[in-house]
Amino acid sequence: MIYWLKEPLFHFLLIGAGLFLLYGLQADDASGQPNRIVFTEADTDRIINLWERKWQRLPNQQELQGLIESQIREEVLYREALAMGLDKDDGVVRRRMAQKMEFISNDLASLAEPDDGQLRAYLDTHAEKFAIPGRITFSQVYLNADRRGEQVRANADKLLTELSHSSKDVDISTAGDPFMGGYRHENLADFGVSRLFGKAFCKRLFELPVGKWSGPVESGYGLHLVRIDSRTDSTTPSLQQVRDKVRDEWLVEQRHKANNALYSELRKRYEIIIERPASEPPKKISSK
Repeated sequence: MIYWLKEPLFHFLLIGAGLFLLYGLQADDASGQPNRIVFTEADTDRIINLWERKWQRLPNQQELQGLIESQIREEVLYREALAMGLDKDDGVVRRRMAQKMEFISNDLASLAEPDDGQLRAYLDTHAEKFAIPGRITFSQVYLNADRRGEQVRANADKLLTELSHSSKDVDISTAGDPFMGGYRHENLADFGVSRLFGKAFCKRLFELPVGKWSGPVESGYGLHLVRIDSRTDSTTPSLQQVRDKVRDEWLVEQRHKANNALYSELRKRYEIIIERPASEPPKKISSK
């Protein structure tokens, strides 16, 4: 029980219940005077702030009166449209209203500010999201398997021996076959290696020894002889290094959970029936 009291989702549901109860009471009060429109002082402040943000100045009296009248006009037409049922069977209106419900849910979820314990647990569980990428500097000689055919691996082994025992610098651009991807890569991130050569090539590259020619390493292009000059492996940062990013991701997850929890609770109010062709009985779906 104590565990649930500490859960952000429990807090969301509790606040949400209060919010919808308050909304229901307000709706009941408003229904008693359907033809009354009250433009409050808060409404006036809101449109003044919007105007000031857009035009970098306060509206004059005439402009303010026009803004208020525009809002009243919109409210009158909105209420009349509802009375005529113009909101029914309108996909755009339906989606917009559904979005507004999710916005309410998102706002409530954002009220739950995580502590360092929650953020550290999230970081541990989703370490790959926040990992500092490994970086590598390497040279490579390419051997085209299509061009060399069955001899490609024997050619690679022979060339590897020559490169390993050479006492002078070798022109790697002419040692093997032409390669459009480049022969020298400086401080390339692991995801950059994966993008250029594939994930399997990248994984193998970060396992090779530094300072010597190795291989052949296979990619989608063919075979490569590789010399690693420097390498730093991927690491998981401390919470202090990525706290803001972890917090943002945590809040996104909480909003997602809150939206699902809200929908699950609201769905229980309805009996869902999906009509089938006349030859089949209607299908009733449990709201649980």
